[in-house]
Amino acid sequence: MSFKFEQGLFQFDFTDHHAILGVSLDAEFGEIRKRYMRVARRLHPDTSSFESETDKEFANQLLSKLVSPAYNKFSKEGDRAELFVVLKNLSNTVSQKRSQIKFNTDAAKKIAKAGDYQNVYKEALKELSDREYESLEKTLDIIGEISELNLAYLLRKTGSGVVKPPPPPTPKPPSDSVKPTTIKPTTKNPLVEQACSRAKTLISNKNYVKAISELKGALKFDQNDSLCHALLGFCYFQQKQGKMANFEVKRALSLNPQEPKALEVKKLLEQAATGKKKPGKSKDQKETKPDKSGGLFGGIFGGKKK
Repeated sequence: MSFKFEQGLFQFDFTDHHAILGVSLDAEFGEIRKRYMRVARRLHPDTSSFESETDKEFANQLLSKLVSPAYNKFSKEGDRAELFVVLKNLSNTVSQKRSQIKFNTDAAKKIAKAGDYQNVYKEALKELSDREYESLEKTLDIIGEISELNLAYLLRKTGSGVVKPPPPPTPKPPSDSVKPTTIKPTTKNPLVEQACSRAKTLISNKNYVKAISELKGALKFDQNDSLCHALLGFCYFQQKQGKMANFEVKRALSLNPQEPKALEVKKLLEQAATGKKKPGKSKDQKETKPDKSGGLFGGIFGGKKK
């Protein structure tokens, strides 16, 4: 599994090890080591507090492929010295391209403009680093945000002055004119397959809370898995969270209009909506009772044994 970032210093074909560890560009090695030990305890399979297997696996991937390699760049004096030389050269590059650089986060924009930019940088960095590895679904986004802080700070340190704010965003067309983009199915990630399989078992046992946790974890590996979104929609439907169920079903069908599970949940939602609109039932109509086996999914995931 590979992680890609396009924000901040990463956009200059540079791996921002400081952002990955959540430390400042001026951090001493002692501070870096202390931070690494804290993050490693949080992510390591033997010491992490994550409950779902998907979260544990994702945490282990972060530790082995991002956090530990970043720390290794600082742990040897020779590598550390080389990294600082690369950073110095990078500061010249970003200084030359400062007119092309645009920031997305308010914190980075503030650093670019603030008189006391050093304190603004430290405060913003602390706030982000405290959250960096707490909620794994936000981790990659926060690494990108920290790298953007680092870019703004590097620009100010090199005396490049205030960076011009980006131009106003181009107005978006009305939502009803936007056509959903269909993404062609790709090879399914084995970790996503395993998570979906565990979720189906949990759904058959009506343990929707844990099923939702598994599916959300799976989406960290592949946000465009239509089956994951469809199963999430079913779980939310069973928990009577109609808006969330509708959202997930629409997402699943935008990715794969023929996703069978999504079409089944859509039918359940339509039936539920029709049932609410009818003021009463005629004598000829049979009363529809909830399917204890899990609705249309009961036959798929198992259900009540005879």
